[in-house]
Amino acid sequence: MTDVHKIFAMAFSRVHPLYVTKVERKGRSKAEVDEIIRWLTGFDQTTLEHHLEVDTTFEDFFAAANLNSNATLITGVVCGIRVENIEDPLMQKIRYLDKLIDELAKGKVMEKILRHQDGMSTAPNAATPSA
Repeated sequence: MTDVHKIFAMAFSRVHPLYVTKVERKGRSKAEVDEIIRWLTGFDQTTLEHHLEVDTTFEDFFAAANLNSNATLITGVVCGIRVENIEDPLMQKIRYLDKLIDELAKGKVMEKILRHQDGMSTAPNAATPSA
């Protein structure tokens, strides 16, 4: 396994507290971190907490997720790489989450972080309103 892909086997519960610490230093909250994770993955809070308790790997965590249909709207640079250009689907999902957490830590408003678009729903795989 390459160093880059060691994160796939890492327990999500090892990284979650780092996300929380990062945003709390900037005046944001664990509740906001969890809201972002729920938005991206489609998990409810109980399911998210279960994954944290049983040390689910990143690979299994995202395999169980129902990725939000607006996740493709997440663009920008994380670790010097544009997230929209990442070819490995799992790595891209991990970097999507990193990008959203970075935006929260930088003070971006939640509505923008969660890619709300002109009143359209951003629920996981939400149907597009008919015209």
